[in-house]
Amino acid sequence: MHEGAIELIARGVLIGTHGILLCRSAGKDNTFLPGGHVLFGESATTALIRELKEEIGTKVEVGDFLGAMEYKYDEDGVKHHKVTLVFLLNGPAVERCPRIPSLEKDLEFLWYPINALADVNLLPKELRQLIPQWTRGKVIPWSSDPREWL
Repeated sequence: MHEGAIELIARGVLIGTHGILLCRSAGKDNTFLPGGHVLFGESATTALIRELKEEIGTKVEVGDFLGAMEYKYDEDGVKHHKVTLVFLLNGPAVERCPRIPSLEKDLEFLWYPINALADVNLLPKELRQLIPQWTRGKVIPWSSDPREWL
């Protein structure tokens, strides 16, 4: 993506017997929810299914819409502005696996206890509070305050 573009992202909350599935880029200490960019002409749910198939090789089902987030950040000198749609995911084949191998060399997947999200570097950081609420049935759309972007 080039600077100045608004990125549309689809991410999923997948809860299994070992916790919630998180991703981490190689060499980074932060984690994020699985998913990725929505391509032009593609629906967010289709993008989420495609991304998980590309990343872990397993088809998942997209469930309920959980919330939307808008945020901006700098990474390696590049400014990003993202709108992220978050959905509940169902994937019985994945939910029971203790280790989820990545098909992409620069990504790793890990299970993390939902009740300990405050202890992990999950970004955007507001997800640490929103995910437990969402999984209890409270749909709370969220947007960062654009005044904080200045």
